[in-house]
Amino acid sequence: LPSPTKLSNFTVNKMKFFVSQVFLLSLAVDAFMPVASTKRPQNHFAVQVSSEEDLEMTRQVIAQFNDGGSSSATESSSTESSGSDNKISSLTFDRKDSYSSPPRPENDLMIRAALGETVEKTPLWLFRQAGRHLPEYQAYKEETGRNFVELLAFPESVAECTLQPLRRYEVDAAILFSDILVIAEALGIEVTMPGGVGIQVPEPLASPDQVATRIPSIDAISEDFVKDKLAHVLESVRLIRKKMDEEKMTIPLIGFSAAPWTLLFYMVGGSSKKNNEIGMQWLKDHPEESTTLLQILTKVVVEYMSAQVENGAHMLQVFEAMGMMIDEENFDKFALPCLEEISKELKSRFPDVPLMAFSRGASFANAKLAELDYDVITIDGSVDRDSARQVIGDNVALQGNYDPRELIEAEDGSKTPETVRQTAREMLEALGPQKLIANLGEGLGGKESPALVKAFVDAIHEESAAIIKEAQ
Repeated sequence: LPSPTKLSNFTVNKMKFFVSQVFLLSLAVDAFMPVASTKRPQNHFAVQVSSEEDLEMTRQVIAQFNDGGSSSATESSSTESSGSDNKISSLTFDRKDSYSSPPRPENDLMIRAALGETVEKTPLWLFRQAGRHLPEYQAYKEETGRNFVELLAFPESVAECTLQPLRRYEVDAAILFSDILVIAEALGIEVTMPGGVGIQVPEPLASPDQVATRIPSIDAISEDFVKDKLAHVLESVRLIRKKMDEEKMTIPLIGFSAAPWTLLFYMVGGSSKKNNEIGMQWLKDHPEESTTLLQILTKVVVEYMSAQVENGAHMLQVFEAMGMMIDEENFDKFALPCLEEISKELKSRFPDVPLMAFSRGASFANAKLAELDYDVITIDGSVDRDSARQVIGDNVALQGNYDPRELIEAEDGSKTPETVRQTAREMLEALGPQKLIANLGEGLGGKESPALVKAFVDAIHEESAAIIKEAQ
């Protein structure tokens, strides 16, 4: 990429300086999807974050970390850079004799695009397509008397919120209305969202010995562990599929998980707005315990995503939401081997289930991720569209990276369905309409106009179909 990052050019101290400039981690999960709890919360309230601040602060952090140099597709391969001493590549899984995945839905446009098959138009879905930008979502919260987190504890509410954008927009996939930190809770780490301070882990791992004393051992992680600790999420997946069938919604359902580094970052740092240096410090000061924790998290992620497929998910998305908070050297040594094991194991179980990866704020990793078993590489708003295809090569599809600020109505009337159509076509022309899943570079923040969001959805379908037809 012309301007992607090599975070290894920065010292940890510089990372601390940049992070201190912004309320970074209020964006970490919220930029893409809501935050859930695996248990019915008491006296916790959803944080109301300005979408404009949300978007701008994300850009500032990514831009600051991306000033350090350029990356190349000729970087060392994941096998060379992963570091044999971290033991993650030696991780073993308890496999069943067979695994089952749902058949393709009637509208399999997005699955075809993800797997590199020819499409008649470009499919799309949107990061955080459900939730606070929708009037019906706000009305549903008022009707049920449930706050943001409480909704996610009830499968019927999860299903309703998942389906709301499908009733309004002709998106090509639904995504499970859930949270990337449910795995942390499944492992016994409390997660809260008290008003005004962002996502909180009140009692993070305070010392390396607590990996052994507070976290289940790797031998305890299994399919049954996930079925027990994350039962409400799996019930939600089943209910969503049932409701989609009842409402004749014949598109894929996406399941997802956070990646292990992102989970470790929260589990040791404890906060979305402070202590941002602790994750990297753990890798430096406690490499053995960090590796043990990453092994456990990798195994849970695999079993959790595997269970989502067996309960009805058609596609899977892995979110490395805190990619901007690790330098390239440590990403290659600690984060990348986890992502490699996840892709390899899931693809061995479900070879026909599209697997998507998003290393947010760490675009230096895209070329390496493209060499793994992922079908789709997601690009954020920092990535130069003109070189994105060259970086990832021809063997994977792209996902991204429309600017959601184009969907917020301006006081001067400068944002219209016409401007949305124009900018949507520009993205299509730069990235190409094939082997592409149109999406956002950042999640919907809440101030977007549903009319402009609809204009974007319609423009992607219509303009991509026109471009494809013109090329025939």
